[in-house]
This record gives sequence, structure tokens and C-alpha cells, in this order.
Amino acid sequence: MASAVVCTSCICPRVFVEQAGRAAVKAASAAPVLSSSFCGKQSWTRREGRFSLTHRNGQLNARRPASCWAHVGFVVNTVAVANESVTTTTPMGLEVVETDRPNCRVQLSITVPANICKSAYNDVIKEFSKKAKVPGFRPGKRIPENVLVNYIGPAQVRSSAVEAILKKTLPEALSSVAGRALKESEHIVSKFQDLEAGFSPDGPLSYDVAVDVAPEIKWVTEKAYRNMEVEVNLENDLTPGQAAAAEFRSRLKDLGSLRVKETGGLEMCDVAIIDISCNRINADGSLGDKVLSAEQKGFQLDTEDGANFLPGFVDALIGINREETREFDLVFPQTWQQESLRGIHAKFTGYCKEIFVRRLPEVDDTIAPKLMEGCTTIQQVRIELQNKHEVIQVQAKKQATQLAIAAELSKVVVLDVPNSLLEEQGRQMYAAKLIELQAQAKLTKEQVVQLSSQEMVTNYLQAQKEKIMDSVKQTLAVAEIYKLENLQYTEEELNAEIETAIEEFKRYNQEYDEKRVKEQAAELLEGSKVMDWLVANSRISYSIVTFVE
Repeated sequence: MASAVVCTSCICPRVFVEQAGRAAVKAASAAPVLSSSFCGKQSWTRREGRFSLTHRNGQLNARRPASCWAHVGFVVNTVAVANESVTTTTPMGLEVVETDRPNCRVQLSITVPANICKSAYNDVIKEFSKKAKVPGFRPGKRIPENVLVNYIGPAQVRSSAVEAILKKTLPEALSSVAGRALKESEHIVSKFQDLEAGFSPDGPLSYDVAVDVAPEIKWVTEKAYRNMEVEVNLENDLTPGQAAAAEFRSRLKDLGSLRVKETGGLEMCDVAIIDISCNRINADGSLGDKVLSAEQKGFQLDTEDGANFLPGFVDALIGINREETREFDLVFPQTWQQESLRGIHAKFTGYCKEIFVRRLPEVDDTIAPKLMEGCTTIQQVRIELQNKHEVIQVQAKKQATQLAIAAELSKVVVLDVPNSLLEEQGRQMYAAKLIELQAQAKLTKEQVVQLSSQEMVTNYLQAQKEKIMDSVKQTLAVAEIYKLENLQYTEEELNAEIETAIEEFKRYNQEYDEKRVKEQAAELLEGSKVMDWLVANSRISYSIVTFVE
């Protein structure tokens, strides 16, 4: 298990990722199996130069690639009005009323003067006259406006004029939020069909735009992130030696064989094929609902793996005979992985289909290459396994420490999370989870496509809102600490991180953008520097908690 790091872009926060799975997670942004499914709605997009208007179900989204819409440097005249609103008049003559909304959102009510509307309308008419082939008029000959409008269609002309006005006025209208607006968070609140219906070449045009702005980051107390008390729960109480011995035994069993047990019941070291069903026990002792997650058909029970099961589960089945059904009651412990079952009393029913006796090979150097590739002696196998689990333990402890620190950060940072960041972070977390499951061969590409539907993504965003919000808070807090503590990384570290990332992309045959890879490498290094600093400047205690699967 690799160490986790935190990405620190306060404009575009990204999900916590493990170093080992970083390439797969990064690939989520490029994998067509995901990106083609996340939109979900029919839409059209019109791009002109660096401007893009996207129309979806009556709503307009404005986009400018790789930058905020807001332009820096406009000179504006500002007049304060009531209800926390500010009226701005831009050099173009636009009247912009800026009103603060909850969750770091600003609404801009924009009024475009009649002269700009008329100019945009005339430009549209001029373009149509150049391209339209109106019967009875030779190319290049002036076409009367009423004839041209009737030929093109009044609705089409109004639609094109409205688009031209938006294209011309949006950048300047958003100048009041220059430097504060979050990238790609702006969208036109007014419905396009309403703008089209209300448009007149000789009158003004009004529309509303909503944009998210960067949140103000505060702490519950001044620099509360310093000297935090952090309790880390380590989920494995096995020493590296014990874990190595367990893996050695598991590998040895893989080389063994099973034979049907002719007589007698299930004993320790045997393997059984069991059908398991489970029901909750109500307070009055009656049977309640089924516990579906505990039901399984044809389950292979290895009696040596008792520690991985519900306490008492294996003991309750010892002695069961082939084709015998046995009922027994157990209680799910408070350390059970599935929180909803903790403390639940349940009745289990087990039906034994078959019992096997395991035969293991002799443990000598002849089987060493089969136990671990590259090894020639049993002693070498044991040493390699010991080294492996020592590294795993160190990495697991480091990851658990970083996650505990991140969780503590979300408690001491105070900020409003913009909806755009919340949605973006949630989508990235969901995409990362799907990519991880696909990389582990738990999901096929077809299943990933099905799970990438807009409905599934929306359900995830709603169900995991608090978790996503904490993740955004942690990411923004890390970015802020990086600045406050003047942390830095070297050029050599950045180049090494970029090389590692590119190698991973190539290994997975994924396309990548070098500029974005460099940005991500910088984000990873910033997060790593902050985490190292927090580990060194926090009071950390450790405890062992064994979660039962």
C-alpha cells in the first residue's frame, strides 16, 4: 500500500490519491470510457476564437479554455447599493449589479445598452447577407433587411444576435470578479429562449450570470493547523514477521491440493463449501430482515482463516457434516467494517455441500522458485517476504498518519465550499474509484460505462456530500498552509516527479498533456511538502484497531 499525498490547487482541487495508483487516477481525465459518459444531457456548443457558449436544456454555460472569464485591467466606476449589491458601469457601457450569494457564489445582473445590441444585430445581418443565397439576388448584391430576415427566419436571426451580444459582453461583464472567479464555474442563469424572445435590436438586453469565487480560508484559532493533536488508528496488529509467515503459508497452500473428505465432520485445517444465509434478530427474539451482504452460495471456507471472519463463525461450523444444515446466533462486533451492522444480533444458517482435506507439499528448497519468482531457497523466500511486509507496514503507517492529519485539518479550517468545487471534487473522486476498480479487474469497461451515467454520478455526489466537502476543505487547507509556511520544492524534485508520471502514463498506454502533467507534479509535490511539515509539527499518537471484514 503506497503513501497518500494531497493535491493543492485551490482553484481546481483534486482527489487524494495513492502513489501506486496515481497513473490510473490521472488517466481518468483522459479515458474516453468516463469522459464520454459524464455529460449525460444533449447539448450544442459554439466556439469562436477563445470563446465558447454551451447550450444545455435551456441553460447557457460560458467557457474560456484554461482561464477565468474575468479580464484584469478594466477601469470601472462603482456605486454601492443596498442588500450587499454593487453596481458597476464598464467602459463599454454595461451596467453590472453584483450580489453575493451563499456558498461563495456571486450573481451578476447585466444590462447591455441598446447601442451595443443594435451593433451586434447589424453585424449578424451583415454576416448573413454575405453567406445567404436568396433567390432573385445575385451574390454580393445588397439584400433588403426584411427580405433577408424572412428568408433566414426571425427566430434564427434573434438567436444569432443574442449569441453575438453574449460573446461581446461577457468578458467585460465579469471583470468585477477578476482574480476571484473559479475557473469554469460561471454560467448564464437566464434561459436562452427567454433572452431570444425578449430581444429587440433597438432596446437593451438584460441577463444574469452566476459565478463561484475563491473562498476565504480561516482557522478556528490563529494557525490552528500548528501542533494539532492527531490520533492515528492502525488497522493491522500483525508484526512484519507474522504477516510474512501468514503470506508464506498462503503461498504454500496455493501449491497444495484438496481431496474430498470421505468420513467425519469439518475440522481445523479443512476446507468446506458452504451456503450461508443470515437474518437479523429483532429485540423480541423474532427473525427480522435478511442481511444480504452476509449471504453467499458456494462459499469456500478455509478454517485457518478464522481471523478474517465474524468472531465465532468458524467455531460454530466446526463438526458440521456434509449435507448438514446448522443454525447459530452471532453478534456483529463494533469493529465490523460495515458500520450499519455493528452491534446487530443475527441468526446464521449454514448448509455444508462438501468438505475437503488439504495436502501441502514438503517445504524444501525445490519449491522455492514456485513460492516466489527469483528465489532458490526457502530462506531466501522468507527474507523477501519479511522485507516486503516491513516496507508495507511503514507505508501503511505513513498513509494512515496522513489521512488522520487530513481529517483533523477539515475540523480546524473554516470556509464556505463553492458548489462548483464540490461537484468537481466529487466527480474526480468517483472517477478515481471507477478507474481503481477497473485496474483491479473488478469492473469491466462495459460496467464502468454503465456506472458513469449522469444519474449514477449525481447519486454519488448526493450520498457522499459530506465526505466530498471534507476532501475539498482538506485540499484548500493544504494549499493555504503551503503559502503560509513558505514551503518549497526543488527543480530536481519537480523533474523527477514529471519523469515518474510520464513513465506511468506510458506503462498504461495513456495519452497525456505535458503541461497538465507538470501542473499535477507540482500539486503532488506541494501536498507532499505540506504533509511532511504537518507530520513534523503535530502531536501524533497511534492505536491498533482491528476491523473485521
